[in-house]
Amino acid sequence: MSGFFEEVKRRKVYRVAAAYIIGAGGTIQLASAAFPAWELPNWTLRLVIVLLLVGFPIALILAWAFDVTLQGIRATPSVAAPRTHRRRNVIMLVATGVIVSAIAGFFLLPRISSAHKIDKSIAVLPFENLSDEKENAYFADGIQDDVLTNLSKIGDLKVISRTSVMPYRGKASNVREIAKALGVATI
Repeated sequence: MSGFFEEVKRRKVYRVAAAYIIGAGGTIQLASAAFPAWELPNWTLRLVIVLLLVGFPIALILAWAFDVTLQGIRATPSVAAPRTHRRRNVIMLVATGVIVSAIAGFFLLPRISSAHKIDKSIAVLPFENLSDEKENAYFADGIQDDVLTNLSKIGDLKVISRTSVMPYRGKASNVREIAKALGVATI
């Protein structure tokens, strides 16, 4: 086992692992700040995280196999060691990379089993004109239009149109039944 750690140190895999973790952390921070500003969907950040997690073992394997020298990228010279030790070292390196990526993924990515899809849909029922002056009914319609317009600017929110909710104007119905009939989660 000590031969494995000596070989990892000799091949400078520790440096690559540390640099990769720092670079991946910076990339995730940058992506989490920039993606919402670019209005990218939430899954793009998860994709970046998954790609970085998958890339970690690959980076360790490349660090094991190659050295960066002044003459360029060269294959790391092997030390005379039994073939079984070389094979064991590579297997341990890959296993370590996969385990570290899996642990990081466990903490960085949301749990699939506990995740539940939230239905983001709403219908705005017509407002009633409660004043004595019936000619002011257009104020209630205007408020409904403003609310619908502002809600429709929210990208992930499904807003039911004004014409779909007009049949419910002035009717005293159960709100749950109306929501079910319109196919929305919120009234």
